Amino acid sequence: MSMNGYMRQIFLDALMQGKTEHLTTRYSKLREQAEQKLSSEAFLYVDGSASTQSTELNNRKALDAYQIVPRMMAGVEFSEFSTEREIFGRTFANPLIISPIGVQGQLHPDSDVATSQAAKEVEVTFCLSSATSTPMEVVMEKSQHEEAWFQLYWPSDDDVTESLITRAKKAGYKVLVITLDTWTLGWRPQDIDAGYNPFIKGMGCANLFSDPVFVEKYCEGKSPLRDGATADDVQQAALSVATQGLLTSGKARTWSELAQIRKLWGDGPIVVKGVQTLTDAARAVEAGVDGIWVSNHGGRQVDGAIGSLQALGPISQYIRGLPKDTKRPVIVFDSGIRSGADIMKAVALGADLVGIGRPYAFGLACRGQEGVEAVLKSLIADFEMNAALAGCRTINDLGPHSLVKSGEESRL
Repeated sequence: MSMNGYMRQIFLDALMQGKTEHLTTRYSKLREQAEQKLSSEAFLYVDGSASTQSTELNNRKALDAYQIVPRMMAGVEFSEFSTEREIFGRTFANPLIISPIGVQGQLHPDSDVATSQAAKEVEVTFCLSSATSTPMEVVMEKSQHEEAWFQLYWPSDDDVTESLITRAKKAGYKVLVITLDTWTLGWRPQDIDAGYNPFIKGMGCANLFSDPVFVEKYCEGKSPLRDGATADDVQQAALSVATQGLLTSGKARTWSELAQIRKLWGDGPIVVKGVQTLTDAARAVEAGVDGIWVSNHGGRQVDGAIGSLQALGPISQYIRGLPKDTKRPVIVFDSGIRSGADIMKAVALGADLVGIGRPYAFGLACRGQEGVEAVLKSLIADFEMNAALAGCRTINDLGPHSLVKSGEESRL
């Protein structure tokens, strides 16, 4: 779905109505509006990052270190600009994907359902978090999104792991995403100072609370989501999630253990999320994964780390350089994306899909499904317009030649 008329529609609405009703297209203002809507705990939970926040800052520095090189007289027809990509043998309308964010119920009552429905409307790939506020089956039933992925925080309990994966596959999620970098929560001062951990209150636990294996093993067969469940039932179940390592296991897995996940998921695509080094990318290839998600969790896990974009170029070059008879994993990127120019830079450096995180979360907080749709439309329109003005006829015209860093002006 092209968004080349989105800006025009906003201007026409303003002309006809005498005022603008659209959600702000500026990330800084969107963030401010979300802060006004949310409790301080909920806002800081989404907005915050690890310790000194230097990794989140490095994400922006890494993106800002590159500048786009516009090229003129390229015969661009904006109305024909195509953002389509072929991934996993399917056609994706654009390069955006909803990065999985948990505990969306603290942002809006419609939570993950609103986000999934918005993504479907705008033809953006959707990835559901393990830490959802709505059971995975309900999200799929209500949105009927044809390109929905499921992200797994690998539980310590193998029976629960098998149950969650089996449910996701049965519900129709197309791709399984294994997050590697959050086997325990990072040091997040905003949450710590507020004493705010939503999971020990039962928030973000809907997938587990609705899981038959979890209910049988940890709740004496009585779901904390059932009618008549007491506050104590919910609290005890939440404590089981925390103490038994069912969202964050407390132990980093090893590459050899991915074979267990492959056996459970079958032939469907598996993506590993949180890769930041060439060594880990090579291990992922050896493990036979179908996708590598270059991400540092938006700076929320390891403090003082590199900006995620710094890892994207080298990893992409390595993947593109693999022998033709070697399976080349799809490359997904996130961490720090705020604009169409940011999306261009990630695609130019090798990303097949680009993840959006905090912006859509703040859109959800402001206006629910409508807010998420507005954020996604703005980002796609900004990306399309910026790329076309820079001389790209399609998304496939973007590459390393599209960018330059300070000191490399000789490449112009």
